[in-house]
Amino acid sequence: MSVNDILTKLNDVMYTYILIVMLAGVGIYFTIRTKGVQFRLLKDGLKSMLEKADKDENGNKKVSSFSALMISTASRVGTGNIAGIATAIVAGGPGAVFWMWIMALIGGASAFIESTLAQVYKVKRDGQFRGGPSYYMERALKKRWMGILFSVLLIICFAYGFNALQSYNMSSALQYYVEDYSNTVWPLVLGIVLAIATAFVIWGGVHRIGFISSFVVPFMAIAYILMSVVIMIMNINELPRVFSVIFKGAFDFKAMAGGFAGSAIVIGVKRGLFSNEAGMGSAPNASASAAVVHPVKQGLVQVISVFIDTILICSSTAMMLLVSGVEGKSGTLDGIPYVQKAISSAVGEWGIHFITFSIFAFAFSSLIGNYFYAESNILFIKDNKILLNMFRVTCVIAIFLGAQADFSLVWNIADITMGFMAIVNIIAIFMLRKVAFKTLSNYEGLKKSGKPIEFVGEDIGIEDTVWERKE
Repeated sequence: MSVNDILTKLNDVMYTYILIVMLAGVGIYFTIRTKGVQFRLLKDGLKSMLEKADKDENGNKKVSSFSALMISTASRVGTGNIAGIATAIVAGGPGAVFWMWIMALIGGASAFIESTLAQVYKVKRDGQFRGGPSYYMERALKKRWMGILFSVLLIICFAYGFNALQSYNMSSALQYYVEDYSNTVWPLVLGIVLAIATAFVIWGGVHRIGFISSFVVPFMAIAYILMSVVIMIMNINELPRVFSVIFKGAFDFKAMAGGFAGSAIVIGVKRGLFSNEAGMGSAPNASASAAVVHPVKQGLVQVISVFIDTILICSSTAMMLLVSGVEGKSGTLDGIPYVQKAISSAVGEWGIHFITFSIFAFAFSSLIGNYFYAESNILFIKDNKILLNMFRVTCVIAIFLGAQADFSLVWNIADITMGFMAIVNIIAIFMLRKVAFKTLSNYEGLKKSGKPIEFVGEDIGIEDTVWERKE
């Protein structure tokens, strides 16, 4: 049995018997306890997203709520929204799309809780806010070992697994243009170009990362959604059939009995988690960097990121694939090539070029967002410039090698480390649920009373935070 076979079995067990229960369970629990905060206060999140950040004591602009949203969305909106959806439909059938929608809707509550906690327990270093699950595990739960474990898992997952995967998907997008692509020099050339481009951004600091994300992500997301809308309008007669196969496949219990691990539910949950990351503990690393007046504001903003990712962009890919009439096949027509063929059948060859451009834009923004998460966790383990620079070098090497990696092995490594991350984070946010609930009550109380919405940690019984009462 090969290493990849072992990873595949571990992957199936983790998602089939552990993560489905944990993710769905906490998502439903948090939705009920917060009275559907992800829907009820969505309007507040949209307002918070547009608030501008002040300047710090050195005259530098703080990370705004919008910039933090774009950094997290940059990580979420990657090739998982294109290649991942194609893989999900091939492996689990159209019904997997329905379960991705469900994971996003209930996962919005988990995203709210984890990002609110990240804001509550963030720290200030070198004039910038840092935080995330590792920080609330150490500062609130007093379990530094748990924070270090989470940081190590996140670094493996994002800096090496996900970034190698983004690099691989960019590389596979070029197969259409170069005959026998994998046996040419082009994967090597692409790996070098991506490594250099990423190095330029990550050595430029969080402000350069925020600028790149804030520019690329909104532009590409809008263009991609518009492309989907155009294709759906062109094939509007196909939409009833598409929704029919999605709902029929989602509840095909006969197919589930034949192999639950490969069913629409499991595949949908797995790809949904890979795409929107709700409850996984990744987005809180970006959430903590925002300068806001109340933690709940950023928690609500992160709900929007989950909805943008899955309800809008993943659905756009799914609709373009399913209305095309092109059927994907595992091993022969999967991932990016499947998307390219489906789009070209709908709008012609220029659609292939658009998808290739989308892949590169989304994937590069993900490389940057993923790195930002990993950097925050390296600094949590040890705040040392030499260690940080060594880590940056290894990140660049992983991106270089990813352009030439094996498809199934990279997906398995990313899935497994992502799964372990989610397990550790879910345990932590469930243990800290009362702090998140009190923070939400504090926000709603201030809003109802008409008082200025400003958070003070002591008001909900917590001390030693950046949220001390101003004199």
